[in-house]
Amino acid sequence: MIKDKNDLKLNTVINGDCLDVMKTMDDNCIDLTVASPPYDNLRDYNGYSFDFEGIAKELFRITKEGGVVVWVVGDATIKGSETGTSFKQALFFKEIGFNLHDTMIYQKNSYPFPPSNKYFQVFEYMFVFSKLAPKTTNLKRIKTIKQIKNNSSSANRKKDGELQKLKYETGNETRIKDNIWKYECGYNKSSLDNPKHPATFPEKLASDHIVSWSNEKDTVLDPFAGSGTTLKMAKQLGRNYIGIEISEDYCNIIEKRLKQETLF
Repeated sequence: MIKDKNDLKLNTVINGDCLDVMKTMDDNCIDLTVASPPYDNLRDYNGYSFDFEGIAKELFRITKEGGVVVWVVGDATIKGSETGTSFKQALFFKEIGFNLHDTMIYQKNSYPFPPSNKYFQVFEYMFVFSKLAPKTTNLKRIKTIKQIKNNSSSANRKKDGELQKLKYETGNETRIKDNIWKYECGYNKSSLDNPKHPATFPEKLASDHIVSWSNEKDTVLDPFAGSGTTLKMAKQLGRNYIGIEISEDYCNIIEKRLKQETLF
């Protein structure tokens, strides 16, 4: 356990309570945080809980001006009602000074517990908070779709009633991607080298946010490091990283994964 600010090093995983550890960190030292907290007891995190408000305040203090916090969170349904934890947390981040830069959706291609009386739940929120305006926005882009006439693949009815045959194909130009991101998820899909953690999120989700909101040599934090997905992708992408994880068992998983990655 680190005892003061001089003990904290980059590219390290710290076994400890994230609130205690963040209190030892300098003001304005983190460029980007990508984290998914253990919300609403939807997963068994070895019995650990966390002080959300204290953690949010520390995140604001240690985030650089222009820095970003990506907060991946959802809601449990308890006694027939969704908790609304995601919205409550988003509003608290705003109350303490963060801008809510974007409300994004992480769409899953599966659902673990399909309900019988409501539509299947296939998403979580990815709130993107910034301390002032984001200093880095390497936004993902996708190719545009253009319409080509006189083809049998589809048709559009003109004002005179005549059918105009149409075709759509990928163009050469690009546009900024929308804010709903769909990923493979579920057992042995989110992180193919790590089936032992109960709540991994996809490696590509982490890498897409790291690329979007940081540059090489920036420092990326995950205060709930879990299985180390954020740290692994930060290392792959040439960022410095700091991971905090309260479970010693999960720290061992993280160290094993990081050893497999080549240093930048």
